[in-house]
Amino acid sequence: MNELPKSGIAYREIFSKNRYVGRSFIQPSTRLRQLAVLKKFGPLSENFKDKRIVLIDDSIVRGTTIAAIIRMLREAGATEVHIRIASPPLHFPCYMGINIPTKEELIANKLNADQLAEQIGADSLVYLTVENLEFAVRKHANTDEKCGGHCTACLTGKYPVELEW
Repeated sequence: MNELPKSGIAYREIFSKNRYVGRSFIQPSTRLRQLAVLKKFGPLSENFKDKRIVLIDDSIVRGTTIAAIIRMLREAGATEVHIRIASPPLHFPCYMGINIPTKEELIANKLNADQLAEQIGADSLVYLTVENLEFAVRKHANTDEKCGGHCTACLTGKYPVELEW
């Protein structure tokens, strides 16, 4: 068991991950995304049964993956599941090479964090803010540039190139 610096929170692996299953959010249908999650993750319940979990994920696109993960964790014995997302909510499609769906499919455009937490079965859900993301990127990139030259269009709607609609 490891401990997270500064927080004193115990860090444990809670899933065995099948590395042969690709990214679930890019599957073409909800059912295929759900099946991919079930194939991809195997809960290690001995590491969290009867405990509270703080699960950190990179992003939430549609909400189907995280909902399935939370359901698995609860069924395997987690007493609470708190979600922390290491990015701001995705509000806009990505036209820069990542398969992010239409604006209408993005769950952050339908529900705020509290509503989404309730829908996916989490006890709480907190996103990183755009400002904190920009701060972290600037600090790591050692630059004063707004986001270190990184695109934030899917978060802000401000695309780095002119889009033809």
